[in-house]
Amino acid sequence: MSEVKVRQSVVYGSGGGRELKCDIYTPPGATAKAPAILLVHGGGWRQGERGVMRGYGERLAAAGFVGVAPEYRLTPESAWPAQIHDIKAAVRWVRANADELGVDPERIAILGRSAGAHLALLVAGAPDLADFDGVGGNAGVSSAVAASIAIFPPTLFFLGEERVHGGSPAHSLLGDAATAELARAASPVSYARPGFPPTFLLHGTADKLVPASASMVMYEALVAAHVPVEMHMYAEQPHGFAGQPEFLDLCAAEIAHFLDRYLIPAAARTAQAVGAG
Repeated sequence: MSEVKVRQSVVYGSGGGRELKCDIYTPPGATAKAPAILLVHGGGWRQGERGVMRGYGERLAAAGFVGVAPEYRLTPESAWPAQIHDIKAAVRWVRANADELGVDPERIAILGRSAGAHLALLVAGAPDLADFDGVGGNAGVSSAVAASIAIFPPTLFFLGEERVHGGSPAHSLLGDAATAELARAASPVSYARPGFPPTFLLHGTADKLVPASASMVMYEALVAAHVPVEMHMYAEQPHGFAGQPEFLDLCAAEIAHFLDRYLIPAAARTAQAVGAG
């Protein structure tokens, strides 16, 4: 990982009266028009920081992707929907600054873990949801992504005490403001329709925080919408396992393989294969 260049605390916008920053992971020997991937941390929307995505940033940069790990306002600072506004602003910033970053603006993907995976799927499925809210500037720049990767993602929110299959309590994100309408709007599964970008889901079957069924319901909804989607289930693994050293290399390699298939043009893949042969 020593050849991967890391730039920390780069300002990508502002929200809530303060600067919003990101860390950038650049591939060794990077050239223009590389695919990019945003790396969104988890923490229940209440805590966490972008530095925890370094493992994925370094590994995916080593595989040829420009990684951008943005911070976002947490719910103790700013209530929902500030979080999705910030991440969408980060996507717009990457696209608006594609030349400087050495990024192909048509090949921007997004990856998230836990709460960050929820945000990643929501960006993927609802690019027109408050697409420009003033956060970060870049009005008129799209926040659409070409692929999404969700690692143990909340995908469906419910109200009340009775758990819904695949669901997470709406108050965990929305607090006392939770309503059925807001819960539905904040649920990525609500946006599963044709045109949703290719998606990779990863979950552990022993997850007690976000049930594995959350990924299952998202997978089934995307399959029904004829969206390219695959799901990787790891037996007996708890929430957070994908960040552990014994899984990090494997999960990053699977993600890079998925992105190679959906972000790298077929002609380029053929040329790479011929060169390797």
